[in-house]
Amino acid sequence: MTDLLTTREVQDLLQIDRTTIYRMVEGGQLPAIRVGKQWRFERAELERWLRTRAAAPATPTPAVPVHNVAAPTPPTGPLAELLPLECVQLVQDAFADALGVMIVITDMEGRPVTRVINICGLYAVVIDNDEAVTRCIQNWQRLAGAVPLEPRFVPSNLGLLCARGLIRAGNELKGMVFMGGIAPETWPPASEEVRAIADHFGLEPDLIEAHLNEVHRLDKPARDRALSFVQRIADVVSHIVEDRNALYSRLQAIASLTSL
Repeated sequence: MTDLLTTREVQDLLQIDRTTIYRMVEGGQLPAIRVGKQWRFERAELERWLRTRAAAPATPTPAVPVHNVAAPTPPTGPLAELLPLECVQLVQDAFADALGVMIVITDMEGRPVTRVINICGLYAVVIDNDEAVTRCIQNWQRLAGAVPLEPRFVPSNLGLLCARGLIRAGNELKGMVFMGGIAPETWPPASEEVRAIADHFGLEPDLIEAHLNEVHRLDKPARDRALSFVQRIADVVSHIVEDRNALYSRLQAIASLTSL
């Protein structure tokens, strides 16, 4: 007898809701048969459909047995383990170049996950010092909880403007997109402020003074435009995390079908 699956069983396998299943069936995207008033799904047909959706590599590969295939484990844990880092780095770099700002992605502890891109000269001087790098990470940690959910520019410990968007995986906060290196309207700072910045980072005031003009200068429309992208960039990264998890779920579904 043909092995038929119920809609509920397909929901559990594909990790999608019932409405989506019905919409896919009605649109001819998901193979199904009508049994009375209910939809049923042939296991063999569903298995073939899943294999097609999994998008096999363009280069032919040797056939392998389909039985007893181990189900891959969806990635969990730190943000760095959830992301295809090379892909995310390219996305980050493109936004940083287009907006003319410095961008880095960190975990929720403020530890960088990507390379900082579009570094301004003043920041480059700071991160050349291990103690100063630690101070920067502490500043990112502070911003993780001190800034409202809605992104807005706030002064960093360097006196430059920065903002952050939140990266989510499901309902869990996993990381942050930081945008910064932007001079405020009252830049450069007065001598006493320069000394305070230097003391904070353990640097000589003369070193800070020499690089005060090596910052990103944006007029108000450009700042507003950059700010409008902070959470959008974070949402792109969140989508990449979700899409990657969905792929693992589909592969698990294939493995569970082929192991029976």
